[in-house]
Amino acid sequence: MSALNRIFPWLLLPLFFIACAQKKDGLSPDHDAIAAQIKTLEDQKLTAANGDSIKQAWLTLDQNSTVKKDTVLAARVKYYLARLYAMSGQDSALFFVQQALELIEPTTGNAKYKALIYNGIGNIRSIEAKQREAGYYYNKAATIVLSDTAAGLSTEAKSAILLSAAQNNLSSFQYNLAEKMNRSVLPLIDSLPEGHINRQRVLVQMIQTLNTLQRPAEDIAPFLHQLEELHAKNPDKYNISFLYDSKIQYYETAKKPDSILHYELLKIAIDERLHQQTASSILMNNLFVDYSNVAAIYVSLNKPALGEKFIQKASKLKAQFPKLIFPNNEITFQNSLAAVYHLQGKDKAAIDVLNHLVQLQRGIYQSENTQAIAEMNALYQLQAKDQSIRILNENIKINKLQLQQNRLGLIISSLALILLIIILFFLYYSFRQRRSIQEKEKVLLQQQLLRTQMEPHFIFNTLSAVQSFMRLDKKENAIKYLNRFSRLLRSNLELSRENLVPLNEELETLENYLILQQMRFEDAFDYHITQPEDQDLSAVMLPPMLIQPYVENAILHGIDLETGNSRIDIQFELSADVLRVSIQDSGKVNPDIPEISHRSLSGTISRERMQLLGKKASVQITKNPTAGTTVTLLIPITY
Repeated sequence: MSALNRIFPWLLLPLFFIACAQKKDGLSPDHDAIAAQIKTLEDQKLTAANGDSIKQAWLTLDQNSTVKKDTVLAARVKYYLARLYAMSGQDSALFFVQQALELIEPTTGNAKYKALIYNGIGNIRSIEAKQREAGYYYNKAATIVLSDTAAGLSTEAKSAILLSAAQNNLSSFQYNLAEKMNRSVLPLIDSLPEGHINRQRVLVQMIQTLNTLQRPAEDIAPFLHQLEELHAKNPDKYNISFLYDSKIQYYETAKKPDSILHYELLKIAIDERLHQQTASSILMNNLFVDYSNVAAIYVSLNKPALGEKFIQKASKLKAQFPKLIFPNNEITFQNSLAAVYHLQGKDKAAIDVLNHLVQLQRGIYQSENTQAIAEMNALYQLQAKDQSIRILNENIKINKLQLQQNRLGLIISSLALILLIIILFFLYYSFRQRRSIQEKEKVLLQQQLLRTQMEPHFIFNTLSAVQSFMRLDKKENAIKYLNRFSRLLRSNLELSRENLVPLNEELETLENYLILQQMRFEDAFDYHITQPEDQDLSAVMLPPMLIQPYVENAILHGIDLETGNSRIDIQFELSADVLRVSIQDSGKVNPDIPEISHRSLSGTISRERMQLLGKKASVQITKNPTAGTTVTLLIPITY
């Protein structure tokens, strides 16, 4: 390759002289006039008085023949048309912004307009509740802003792009990326006009992000003080609810329930007034969550009567608008309701609510999973489209070079042929690389799909155990079991979003599962986990939820749950890039009694997942000489 690097510039040298010798055609006066007109319209402030005239001017430019011949001018016109339609809530916004994207994306440069158009599509996808696709475009726009290539973008536009990306990343659990983008806005806000909404927005989002990251209260306090000063200087410019909400988050971190309650009640007063003034599902849901949160606070303060009062308010609101309550807000309400029942001593009612809550969470999880898979497919297609555009740009450059080479005759044609062969070689190599990446992504997607099949199986087994406790009137056991199960379910949900997880987190989840099974079978077995010594387990990464199904099989089919003397030993050993896991059960007292045949869904899914991990992965099952069975897993790991 070093020889090729030395020859390549000399191959391009004749083409360079040809390009320099060619005369560039000057832009027509008509083109310059149209460009100036577009620039004037871009800078013009939109008001209620001039809105229709500005829209008509943009529509006229969209039909202009000069604009249609210039890709960048056409993209700018269509973007500002989309912006106007979006501000008036019309569906035409998506039509025009997609046309703008198709025009601008294949071009080289034009970072300013690419950032604006990416952000515009992100806004539309966000309104359509396609958060992952919105995040894809928001982050593309933010990357341009952070790389300082978006020359000409105003401070207002830069701050809006970064804040939109930060907000999307926060809702998509990309907390560190959200913090980075919010912090990038902080140096910009001093350049914004007094009373500008982004001066408040960045402080509110910083407080929300730091609270989500569970940073200490002293880290949040400086931003809260700035927000208080901002509201004090401009009381008529900003909605006081955002200040109250930020204070609530601060006092949550500081663990001061009385202060939280104070600002929650102030926020309720504002939200009740707004709800009465304006019919809006968002305002109604805000008030519904406010009531539920205040009820939970009163429960924490051991005031069940006041908690019940706000639960009744939330219930009344829910009865009025049953179809408008957002699913996640319903979960908040059900948690508060169960807590109030428990504090009142109504344990059966609390358990019924918790059972309903489990079903609700399961439905939300399945719905979100389906949507995530659909959006992942859309993102995959977008990435494939981006690759095609890059290849198209390369091919366009090659064609231009070939046209120039034809003017030099035989010698230049020979050089062009050599250059073409080199480029085709690189294209072939990049194609092989892309194909390898696509195969890897396909395997990861299959892993995720198989993990989603395991969750319903696990939840079904757990709910069966809860039913058993309820039939036997073991309420305390049921409550403990549900509490332990909710923690394990939350852990599983967090792990299921990752392709690889640290070994220490997988061990913690496995131990929680074993504790659940001990509770379920009333301590009918003991277990022991042997971990690798002198190893940083947090640095060892492996696929999540891979070991638990084999442990489950050992409990259900490998030991005698009737005698109470059974045992399961799990040993972990690290060797280079492979984790060896041995799961040994003590066997049954009467091993000759045939077991009823059954179809093990978790076993089938686990075998399929192991097959997807490659040649180093394997499962070996051996009968112990004395009693029991040993299952040995070899799992490829990374550091």
